[in-house]
Amino acid sequence: MRYGSSTLDAELFLAAETIAAAPRDGTVLLACHVNPDGDALGSMLGFGLGLRRFGFTSVYASFPEPFEVAEPFRFLPGLDLLVDPGKAPARPDLAVSFDAASPGRLGELIGALESAPTWIMLDHHGSNTGFGSIRLVDPDAAATAVVAADLLARLGVVVDREIATCFYVAIATDTGSFKFDATTSEVLALAARLVEAGAEPGDVARRVFDTRPFAAIQLLAEVLNRAELDPSAADGRGLVSAYATMADLERYGQPIHVLESFMDVVRTAAEADVACLVKPVAPGQWAVSLRSKGGTDVAAVAVALGGGGHRLAAGFTGYGEAAEVLGTVRDKLDRSEKIRVD
Repeated sequence: MRYGSSTLDAELFLAAETIAAAPRDGTVLLACHVNPDGDALGSMLGFGLGLRRFGFTSVYASFPEPFEVAEPFRFLPGLDLLVDPGKAPARPDLAVSFDAASPGRLGELIGALESAPTWIMLDHHGSNTGFGSIRLVDPDAAATAVVAADLLARLGVVVDREIATCFYVAIATDTGSFKFDATTSEVLALAARLVEAGAEPGDVARRVFDTRPFAAIQLLAEVLNRAELDPSAADGRGLVSAYATMADLERYGQPIHVLESFMDVVRTAAEADVACLVKPVAPGQWAVSLRSKGGTDVAAVAVALGGGGHRLAAGFTGYGEAAEVLGTVRDKLDRSEKIRVD
């Protein structure tokens, strides 16, 4: 049993049976979380292409507003599957969601997902709240793409170059180019199979990780210039934090998604176990990313603040001024007795 869980294995079997029994001319709606990262988008598009290979003729994929694919992922195969959430089928015959730990992350697509006779939910977040008709959640999986690849294999779908590229981007982004603790022998074996199927690691690395506009580099410099280190935070384990504003983005002419990679720099501060990056979403609203090097369960902090994620990588939505949001994070780090990882 691949995941060491009889419940998950049974759900995977049921999901495969359900998909195999569905009419090939039926409408399938795929959905992933708002502001999709590489795993959300790669899992969804790779699986959608797999369903096409399996014979489904009406496959639609979407995610909540703002409906824009981040520049690093615009080379992904399967983008033709995407439809604006306002044009997604309202009553699909089958629904599948990807990488969303709670229904709220699926925004305005919830109604369509709930209207489907069957909603198959794929995720790998330990904080998943449990929803959908068939729940495929593996907290030990490095990425949702690992679960999606397993399900396609159970359907007998042969992974081609396009599917392999989508899944490879998914696992490469969620493992930090195979640097994070989530990098297991299983995910490395999957990566090898995807490369054999046609995924090109060098091309993916250049497009996703190693290419950005010069203006984005200038923006990074400004964000790093206001970074702060608090060695006493998190019970002495240390916190490094930084934030960006809408004014920053406008000044350098950059979209919000360029901020996602900034955490990779902020979190390298040697004196801090926890890193926090606050990113603007709308006036008074912020997307907050948390990372830990191993000593802190940041998912516990995120859940306490209405979000979720993994033990070493999590996030939530904050409100107010950036300084207020950062103050809330420091307070939770200092006051919670459940966040230390021994």
